[in-house]
Order: sequence, then structure tokens, then C-alpha cells
Amino acid sequence: MTAALATPDFDALYRAESRRVLATLIRLLGDFEQAEEALHDAFRAAMEQWPADGVPENPRAWLVSTGRFKAIDKLRRGERFEALDDDAAGRIAAPDAPETEDIEDDRLRLIFTCCHPALNADAQVALTLREVCGLTTEEIARAFLTAVPTIAQRIVRAKAKIRDAKIPYQVPSPEELPERLDSVLRVIYLVFNEGYSASSGDTLTRADLSGEAIRVARLLAQLLPQPEAQGLLALMLLHESRRSARASASGDLITLEEQDRALWDRALIAEGTALIERALASAGAGAGAYALQAAISAVHAEAVTPATTDWAQIVGLYDVLLQREPSPVIELNRAVAVAMRDGPQAGLVLVDALLAQGELRDYRLAHAARADLCRRLGRVADAKAAYERALALTGLAPERRFIERRLAELAA
Repeated sequence: MTAALATPDFDALYRAESRRVLATLIRLLGDFEQAEEALHDAFRAAMEQWPADGVPENPRAWLVSTGRFKAIDKLRRGERFEALDDDAAGRIAAPDAPETEDIEDDRLRLIFTCCHPALNADAQVALTLREVCGLTTEEIARAFLTAVPTIAQRIVRAKAKIRDAKIPYQVPSPEELPERLDSVLRVIYLVFNEGYSASSGDTLTRADLSGEAIRVARLLAQLLPQPEAQGLLALMLLHESRRSARASASGDLITLEEQDRALWDRALIAEGTALIERALASAGAGAGAYALQAAISAVHAEAVTPATTDWAQIVGLYDVLLQREPSPVIELNRAVAVAMRDGPQAGLVLVDALLAQGELRDYRLAHAARADLCRRLGRVADAKAAYERALALTGLAPERRFIERRLAELAA
């Protein structure tokens, strides 16, 4: 134990360590529910003991060990321990069980377990966001535009499927990895997006989530250095490079056009640019969606000022991206790029066509884009109506304040 007996910041410790500890406990206990109970038992024990005894030199290992032994005690008291098969009982009870072995890889193992092909795609994402990244069921529901009970049922059923089908808690073999990669990349990016642009709340970003997504993506890119894994990591690094410029000191949103580019993290830009160059060189004409999105972000990062942005190149990259992965959201992003290249009227025609199709009618950014284009064209009434629609769909406080400022400007 350390000599200092100051009261630990358990909230910060939980945010920093709980998901890693949980992942390792799942490896050791082989069961989601038991691991979650053990996690909470371990933190309760820490809150009781550490203020008096001091913080251990390795808090994470202490929490893992304590949680495991708490689980063993519960199993024995409940007469469940003897009912376990020999392998499970031996893994849980062995005094030399590898509590800290490969602890940094446990979350990667857990991601592949949560993204097992035996689970449907929606369950994969929901379970990973809940168990690996610690999002609440409500946060996941908002991200999916889905009812909270529906998400809760997906998570419960996915855990039951893993238990009943005895889905292994391991990284797939090299032969299996490529076919399992797509769902894992999708999950990691959803986690990053929730951290980079939170779906709701008082702050624009959640650095803990985006930082964790980047950490896991680094592990994945090392494990499987394929172009799309590298492309996703590059995309997230290039987005992350702008974090400090995206909000004012008071937490208000700052658009890309108005950001102070001196605040952009040049080290992250250099790392992301190098990664995407390698990924594109390796993939050639077969570059995937993440690599192409990273290439678009790299064009933004190269522009010293908004006026020097190569919008023609960005539109061209969106054209290729739409061939790889048709999506109304990508079409919306392309429409905005066309507006920057050819003028707001050209972009507005495309945005209106997308809204008329209906898929984006409840997507706040589509209405925000229409509002901005109408504002630039001097169509005040149309801009107001579109901003009001975007405001009604927005749960994030900084976005709401931004839209309210725009409405006030139009009213003036």
C-alpha cells in the first residue's frame, strides 16, 4: 500500500478502470452477470478499505483480484460452485489464475465476443456499447433512435445467447479474423462517435469514450493491420485532432468553418495522415468506407484556412464513398460539400431531395444543413423553420444553444 491516505476519487477511478476490470473478470469468471456483480463488489470493498489502508500500488489488479474472490465466495455460499464444469471451476478457483495476464487485451477479447456472428448485428452493437464501453441503456437507445426497453431486451438476449451457446471469450484465429472485422470496426466507430459528438447531455464531447475507442482501435490495428482497420484509426485520430477547437471555453459549439486551426493537434494529424496514406497505398482501388472517410478528413486537415479547402477533391471522394457504401447520411455530407464547391443553391437542391425521400426526416443534422443553406441564401423564413425542426430533434445542450443563437440572429 502507498503511504498517502487521502480519500481516492472513486468516481474518476470507476470511469477509468471499470470497463477494463469488468473485461478481465468476464475472462476469469466466464459469465457476464457474475462479472458485473463482482465488479460492483470490488468497488464497494475499495470504498470501505482504501480510505483507511491507502490505495494499492496497482488498483486495477487489486480490483480484479478482489472481485474474483468475492465471486468465488458467492458461488460457494450459493452452492453453485460445485455445479460448474471442471474447466470453469478450475479457472475461477486456481490460486495462480492469470488475473493480470494480458489484461490490456481483455477488452479486445470482449469486443470479439460481443460481436460474435451468432448474435444479430443490433445485439452486437448494443452489447458492446453497454459492456465494453459502459454506455447506459438510455444512451444506446438515443444513439439508435430506439426505445429503451427494446435495447434492454437486446442486451439481455445477447448475454443469454453467449451463455447458452458457450460462445468463447477469445480473439478469433487469424483465419476467422477478416470475416469478423466489419462488425467490430462498426462498433468501435459508434463508440467513438458517441464520445466525439455526444447524442445528448450538457457537453459536446465525452473524451473518455473517444479515447477508449482510439485505444481499442490501436490494439486492433496492431493485431490485424489491414487497410480498413488502419483507415478507421486514421479517421478517428483526424477527427480527434480538432477536439479542442470544437467548443468555446464556455462549452458552446464552434463550426468547422469558424474553428481556430492553430488549436488543431498537429501530432494527431501527422499520425492520422501517415496511417491513411499507408492504408490507401495497400488497398489501392479497393479502399473501404473508413479509409475513404479518413481521406476526406485528411483533406480538411491539410487546409490552412477554410477558403483553401479542396472541396472538389472532397466531392470526388464522396462520389467514390457512395459507390462503396450507399447511405443517405453520406449523401447529405456530399450535398454539403457540393454547396461549398458550387454554392448553397446547388447544395440545397440535393438536401431537399434527400429530405423528400423521408429517410432523414428525423435526422437533426439534415434539417440543420438545410437551415444553414437557406440562411446563406437569405431565405429567412425557410431557415427559421428548418432550425426549429432541428432544435426539436436535438438533445445535446451545446447544439441547442448554437441553433438558438442562429434563430436569434435571423430574428434580428
